[in-house]
Amino acid sequence: MQNERSKERVKGMQPASRAVHSGERPEPPQFTPVVTPIYPGSAYVYDDLEIMDAALGGAEGKYVYTRYGNPTTTALETAIADLEGTTAAVSFSSGMAAVHAAIMTSVVPGDAIVASQDLYGATYQMLSMFMREWGCTVEFVDTLDLDAVAEAVGRLSPALIVCEVISNPLMRVTDVPRIVEIAKSVRAAVLVDATFNSPVLYRPAADGVQLVVHSLTKYIAGHGDVTGGVVATTSMRRERLANFAKMAGAILGPFEAWLALRGVKTLPLRMERHCQNAAIVAERLASHPRVAKVNYPGLPSHTSHETATRLFGERGFGGMLSIDIRDAGREQAFAFLEALKMVVPATSLGDVYSLALYPAMSSHRALTPEERDAIGIGEGLLRISIGIEDPEDILADIDQALERCGR
Repeated sequence: MQNERSKERVKGMQPASRAVHSGERPEPPQFTPVVTPIYPGSAYVYDDLEIMDAALGGAEGKYVYTRYGNPTTTALETAIADLEGTTAAVSFSSGMAAVHAAIMTSVVPGDAIVASQDLYGATYQMLSMFMREWGCTVEFVDTLDLDAVAEAVGRLSPALIVCEVISNPLMRVTDVPRIVEIAKSVRAAVLVDATFNSPVLYRPAADGVQLVVHSLTKYIAGHGDVTGGVVATTSMRRERLANFAKMAGAILGPFEAWLALRGVKTLPLRMERHCQNAAIVAERLASHPRVAKVNYPGLPSHTSHETATRLFGERGFGGMLSIDIRDAGREQAFAFLEALKMVVPATSLGDVYSLALYPAMSSHRALTPEERDAIGIGEGLLRISIGIEDPEDILADIDQALERCGR
């Protein structure tokens, strides 16, 4: 039902005006929907301009313009913060926007950054190019070599340490609690990309991480129909991150926020199936004659198996793995991807669908061949995101594609 002011405003108007304003801005409902609504409005109005003034000043729970905040995105941020065990979260238009904001709000020109050498290619490029151009010293280290991390941190006294829980694409697992202890020695902040493990397997904030980043596009949304990112963080850092999103305009839209929030509902169920399927596929491929190596932390042979077991417990080892096709180069890798029938050769991960990509062509394309070789990304490396299909169908498709690429 329209409020009296709305009725009065429409009364006496011509059809063209009534068509625009009739039915708009009704009285607040006297019910609570079971599902969080989508609030697509770009602007919000108040009968009391004092309240609007407070909203423009950033008052909590007040909305005036969607670039400043939106009820649907707030609901998502509340859910993510709860899952991660942080006091706040800020959403962004993409995972890389979230990474960018987390870095830029943690350093100033002249600061040093110590980062894992085994990072998502776009994150690596942002640090190696843009942050250096901005005036920061950036040094990449092997975060599995804790002595090397401690040496670099002691020498540079960085403002920020950047790493991934499960690295992309080699699935090396960083000992995050130890990194946090090293960071404390110089009061550095720690930024951890936790996209591959999701909050279901491990929550870095519980071990003292100040900035936990997720690409919402991946496991949290989970269905290949959302692009977004989020930073789970402390209340103190939230304001600076929210201001960055507001000023840069890198906000998550309400439709995308609603889809990601819907994805959260089934995240634990999906992660359980992703982990189960990946364990089956990894174990089977480890003995495949066309596969030289399987990178999966659930395998006892993986260099990070002990760390992964300690961090993840019995919750699983994730749904991501990568394989080195024996004696393969670019031609054989392309042949493998082209031969897939059910597994989708697409540049994403964490979907209900199984996906495969060639890091040298996609996620790590920005790196030089020498940089890729230095961190172990060879010409025959394929990354596979294991979906929730029947594992036997996934294996059958991978097996026939391996046979095809070897001809």
